[in-house]
Amino acid sequence: MEFVDFNQSHIAMALKIAKDNYEKERQQVSELPENVTLPDLTHFAENGLGVTAIQDGQVLGFICPYLPREDAFGTTMVRGTFVPMNAHGIATHIAEEDRGRIYSKLYQATAAKLIKRGIRSHAIALYTHDQSGARSFFYNGFGLRCIDLIRSIDVIPEDKTLKIEDQHKVEYVELFRDEWVLLLDQHNGLISHLANSPSFMMFTPLDEAALYQQTSEDVRYFAAKVNARCVAYIKLSDRGENFATEVDEMMNICGAYCETEYRGSGLYHNLLCYVMKKLQSEGYRLLGVDCESFNPTARGFWLKYFKEYTHSVVRRIDEKAVDEAMKEQ
Repeated sequence: MEFVDFNQSHIAMALKIAKDNYEKERQQVSELPENVTLPDLTHFAENGLGVTAIQDGQVLGFICPYLPREDAFGTTMVRGTFVPMNAHGIATHIAEEDRGRIYSKLYQATAAKLIKRGIRSHAIALYTHDQSGARSFFYNGFGLRCIDLIRSIDVIPEDKTLKIEDQHKVEYVELFRDEWVLLLDQHNGLISHLANSPSFMMFTPLDEAALYQQTSEDVRYFAAKVNARCVAYIKLSDRGENFATEVDEMMNICGAYCETEYRGSGLYHNLLCYVMKKLQSEGYRLLGVDCESFNPTARGFWLKYFKEYTHSVVRRIDEKAVDEAMKEQ
């Protein structure tokens, strides 16, 4: 078996591997859409970072990172890259005991390239049920960071009876664009929440101008109000974090927050049900969400309602190793 630079001649076989791996995960998570279009891999063949495992002229596996980004994943002064779920894979006919070994060798060859480019943060989206793949990356020093989840909205849970409704007026609404400013405090509440242990994610607080500047006009906001004041929101987009989310029958949660005093009250359950009923009435069948795995509040809530299908894992390389690798060039 040889490990060579990923190039144009590998694309067709790599796409088949990627699609086969997706179908393998879909056998475990039936909610995943069937008719999906995998993105083209041409730019990966051109960026010089990908690696292919070849044997007897056949592609057995591949890993293709994106070109690097500065301050990757919100980490200051760290150059990083990400491998999406369509840009890696091992042929499904390979025995389970060999999949991990091939992934390890592919990562070893890929990481050598990345380090020479000063890329210290390495992330890859793995399918949740690919245990041999996950084990290989855990052995290579990766840890879980982000989860993609999905659910059908053909059947929607019943609303919960809220104790607060005895004394307060609770309502669920979709907000128009000029009303988004009503959620400014909740956005900054989320920023504060993510900065705390154990997430330690740092973002700059928003003012009204920044909120509108950073929010696409295509998104939709749904809010829960208590006595006419917004206390929780769900933000929706027609696109999520990967190709599986881009089908017409699916919408994706791309932001969410509930004020502390209303967590566990059933209010957010009812807001989610309200959103699902609205989407169902518009002809949607699927709803997706992603969250940081180290945010226990988000993880605990979404896992009650959605099924995981990807685990994105990350490794950060010591600065001294990068410095030495770059000196040797």
